[in-house]
Amino acid sequence: MVIVLKSNSSESSIKDLIAKVKAKGLDVNVSQGSEHTIIGLIGDTSIILPEDLQSIDIVDSVKRISEPYKKANRKMHPGDSMIDVSDRIVGEGRFHVIAGPCSVETEEQIIEVAEDVKKSGATMLRGGAFKPRTSPYAFQGLHDEGIKLLLEAKKATGLPIVTEIMNLNHIDLFADVDLIQVGARNMQNFDLLKELGHCKKPILLKRGLANTIEEWLMSAEYIMAGGNSNVILCERGIRTFETATRNTLDLGAVPVIKEKTHLPIIIDPSHATGRSSLVAPLAKAAVTVGADGLMVEVHNDPAKALCDGAQSLDPTQFDELMQDIKRRVIFENKVLG
Repeated sequence: MVIVLKSNSSESSIKDLIAKVKAKGLDVNVSQGSEHTIIGLIGDTSIILPEDLQSIDIVDSVKRISEPYKKANRKMHPGDSMIDVSDRIVGEGRFHVIAGPCSVETEEQIIEVAEDVKKSGATMLRGGAFKPRTSPYAFQGLHDEGIKLLLEAKKATGLPIVTEIMNLNHIDLFADVDLIQVGARNMQNFDLLKELGHCKKPILLKRGLANTIEEWLMSAEYIMAGGNSNVILCERGIRTFETATRNTLDLGAVPVIKEKTHLPIIIDPSHATGRSSLVAPLAKAAVTVGADGLMVEVHNDPAKALCDGAQSLDPTQFDELMQDIKRRVIFENKVLG
């Protein structure tokens, strides 16, 4: 349920209304707009009649929300959220490119890639320290040593680092990570999502391999319900019957997400296609449909990559893509970074 207040509502009157709602055992989410203040009610709202709220003099209107996600719902928060990742603002009017290798392999490799992608205009560095792999015999990452190497790359370039967490027991290792990624396989790891809800770090939440948009937003709700509203969504393709690409990139999810939620959304064309030749076309399309950023895999020598070399761009290919992306972002009246 959403309560829209009149524009001339006093602060004391708003506090009195919030106190009455909380006395009923409900929680609230307050959003201050340019013209109206909106109070979202969270909990069993069946105990409150809309007409009772409507009779309060500072209330302009009362609306029920049918969707199960409340904090992530645009009706509760009409303005776009802007997420601060180490002074890089992700959201309204800004476009970010997160780039780097699928996995951290050596100190020389991650620093070389970090320097290359920064030179081309990337605003954050990605790299996998823990790698969830289909085969138990595949390279699983360097674990805590991988995070140390990412921090060395951050020291060398100043780029905020993005890496994936797989286990809630590893949270202490991510104390210096700027943006914690939840991968597709963990999108519904609810114990992990709850734990991330208690931290204040921004979370990059990837869509699951076969999950609906509503299920994806409910996973975001788990994090936000714990008190952490710093969530960025990432569309990385879903599994369909099509075999020409690794997954099927759902570009239509971007405008749908923009309608349903205030959270920013970025696109990962690398995992979506599994083919480096398809990354650039879909990255350009992502800008056009209104995405807030990209996540692109870049390796200094894709042919020798220990993980996902086939979908990785080399530094020259990434630089060519970035020149095109910069032109498109300017055309869309956005700012890169």
